[in-house]
Amino acid sequence: MCIYLIPFEMILVAILAEVLEEYTELLSRVVEQVFRSAPLPRRVRFLILYTLPFSSSRPRTLLPPPPPPS
Repeated sequence: MCIYLIPFEMILVAILAEVLEEYTELLSRVVEQVFRSAPLPRRVRFLILYTLPFSSSRPRTLLPPPPPPS
């Protein structure tokens, strides 16, 4: 009977991981927005945003592929 629970538990862990990832992404956007609009000196805001434990919430832009050689 435990054999049948293992795949189900793995599915639950995967779902939980996805939910936590989305929550962390949303939380990072909110914190970043709060500090960007905070009435603090520019350097202080930069230091706070720079030291946050997550990367910027802005999506990375991918460069288009180089043109084919002529």
